[in-house]
Amino acid sequence: MAPSPAPHQIKLAELAARHAIADEGGGTERRTRERASGKLSARERIDLLLDEGTFEETDKFVTHRATDFGMAAQRVPGDGFITGYGRIHGRVVFVFAQDFTVFGGSLSEANAAKIVKIMDTAMRVGAPIIGLNDSGGARIQEGVVSLAGYADIFLRNTLASGVVPQISAILGPCAGGAVYSPAITDFTLMTRKTSYMFVTGPDVIKTVTHEDVTKDELGGGVTHNEISGVAHFLADDDQHCLATIRELLTFLPSNNLDDPPRKPTQDDPARADASLDALIPAESNQPYDMIDVITRIVDDGYLFQTQEHFARNILTGFARMNGRPVGIVANQPAFLAGVLDIDASVKAARFVRFCDAFNIPLLTFEDVPGFLPGLQQEHGGIIRHGAKLLYAFAEATVPKLTVITRKAYGGAYCVMSSKHIRTDLNLAWPTAEIAVMGPEGAVNIVYKREFDTVLRRVEAVMPQGVSLSEEQKLEILAEARKEKVDEFRERFANPYVAAERGYIDAVIRPSETRRRLNAALDMLATKRDKNPPKKHGNIPL
Repeated sequence: MAPSPAPHQIKLAELAARHAIADEGGGTERRTRERASGKLSARERIDLLLDEGTFEETDKFVTHRATDFGMAAQRVPGDGFITGYGRIHGRVVFVFAQDFTVFGGSLSEANAAKIVKIMDTAMRVGAPIIGLNDSGGARIQEGVVSLAGYADIFLRNTLASGVVPQISAILGPCAGGAVYSPAITDFTLMTRKTSYMFVTGPDVIKTVTHEDVTKDELGGGVTHNEISGVAHFLADDDQHCLATIRELLTFLPSNNLDDPPRKPTQDDPARADASLDALIPAESNQPYDMIDVITRIVDDGYLFQTQEHFARNILTGFARMNGRPVGIVANQPAFLAGVLDIDASVKAARFVRFCDAFNIPLLTFEDVPGFLPGLQQEHGGIIRHGAKLLYAFAEATVPKLTVITRKAYGGAYCVMSSKHIRTDLNLAWPTAEIAVMGPEGAVNIVYKREFDTVLRRVEAVMPQGVSLSEEQKLEILAEARKEKVDEFRERFANPYVAAERGYIDAVIRPSETRRRLNAALDMLATKRDKNPPKKHGNIPL
């Protein structure tokens, strides 16, 4: 007769069985269906995101507490959410992943408490929080306690903002109130085909507004990356999305008290690039790609863009200078001449504030003809939205450096991290034009009466009965205007007037930009600056 198993063996067998049930999630059939739609399982996502073998799961055996609507008989360990911590590139991060195979990944009182617990712990230890969202929304069977769970999470998102980086990956549906947690976090990633976000779905919209729209058109990954600006990165699939998160974290500190992680580089900090000296077109109305400028200056030519597909007239992203992470903000002359509009202002302002919160120096490349004119922009609140970018740059206390490559006109000159709003180093290339407005527009205002006088003088010496044709008038005015445009550009639209007043610290050869910036970043490494004591400012939201 075989001996009875020892009590500890029975307990270990029970533990193994519970683990197996929890690992099973919603079952093989549902997981197969999810995989057929192009999605990984929640556990596969965590395994790809974290360094191999580092995940430590928490609250694996938590189940829901609902008893109505037959829920008492449907209890799954973990309750549809996987929570815990692990490491990315050796650094601790906290993560939660919604398992769509269990109750559609819906939020319950129990699994909301799991998220709240790891968020509270992440705040105490100073580590990033990553959410892998794939949920049908609030669990209807639990009513208001599910909504309360969302509010508990929103509060933690708000309290953690600016303390630890928060990253949201949308890897399936995210609708209704669930969208507001990712909206508060620092970066949101979506996939092209399997993720979507919206407050109200297509069916509700059709009922209320009679508009026919698909889920992808309404809130798919492309929509939120190109049109709304809700998302910061567009990934091809789950694997690409998770790899992007890992890359993003290489630029970020673990919390607001740490410095960003430096990365060894073989790129000479004093490297000169002679091609920069001839990169700016001779004609000021000719476009060029600002990415060509940036990649010739930063380490190894690598720029990691954020919101690459949204408001393309301004660039934001991360790069490294002598191994040191920096935040890049740059006008893009290749799109809308690099003009500032509503979307560009909001995009850049949010990025500037993130960098300032997490001790990442700001490097601005400026070529801006001004703010975009027009009825739509004015009625849309360009004044208020443009002020957001001005506020963000003025508020920032991290090292700030600006390079004016060409145009710096009007109020946009002030907004784009000018010397007047506490920027530490302002450099200009010889091609810089710093003025209230472009020469062509300025002479039309400044010399309008003089142009009228020129025409009268010419007409005065014409034979009696002979008058100038419209074509002749235009030719005379064009010649007079060209002369004044050249004069204005020589007197005002150059960097030397600003340099004489100390608004520009140096006018430099473009090829020496990398050396000058790296020297300044070394000098500013111990910068200490702060804003006046206050509860918080009132940014024009």
